[in-house]
Amino acid sequence: MGAYYDEIEIEDMAWDEEKRVYHYPCPCGDRFEISRSQLADCEDIAICPSCSLVIRVIYDPLDYEDEPPDDEGEEEEGSAEEAEEDSDSDHFEDALEMLTLDEAPKVVAVSA
Repeated sequence: MGAYYDEIEIEDMAWDEEKRVYHYPCPCGDRFEISRSQLADCEDIAICPSCSLVIRVIYDPLDYEDEPPDDEGEEEEGSAEEAEEDSDSDHFEDALEMLTLDEAPKVVAVSA
């Protein structure tokens, strides 16, 4: 896309915790919006939901590469699976703690 209304640095945008988006005032009276997950996907276009204007957001993509997904429904399911995985890893760690390697290696003679 080549026709941007403006190029705005992410530091000049405000974070809306409730809507979970960065926003910047649009001349039409509404706000340009872009989410952290869009930034993590290297999308740099913020749109105004009320008009046809778009802005290009200037930011460092590396700041958002480890961003978790915004899907809240999937997080609940993932939490239960993570709890099971954590308990499995606890058993694995316990087994490692109980492992001893005090015995000397055995040498076995093999004849051919």
